[in-house]
Amino acid sequence: MTETLGREQTSTILQKQWQRKAQEYRECIGNGTVRERVGKLVELRRLEGYMAEWHTLESGNLNNGVSEQYILTEYNCAISNVAESYPSVCGHELEMFAAVLPDCTVERTHWLNNGEHQCGYLIKGPANN
Repeated sequence: MTETLGREQTSTILQKQWQRKAQEYRECIGNGTVRERVGKLVELRRLEGYMAEWHTLESGNLNNGVSEQYILTEYNCAISNVAESYPSVCGHELEMFAAVLPDCTVERTHWLNNGEHQCGYLIKGPANN
């Protein structure tokens, strides 16, 4: 595809694809608690071939303004061939998770592309007031 369209146009197409996928995810996940939405997100990822799991990160007393936090881990990469040539797709994936969980902060904690054994994300829910 890059040979035909060029690198910049291919990158644009990949970005648009992630934007469409984020919209699809939002529609499938719907509303609910952060916990429910993270669980649904992981189920969607599994359906797409990712070996994904999630767990609650113990963050102390949640009643003192500390948000609920979750770790999402993916032990394989269904897009590894694309990611090798276009590492920016990993950034799109991070943006997609943030778009799907707009009231949360999503941070990458591990990255297969950096030689780690999994991709990991810290998902912080909105602060409790």
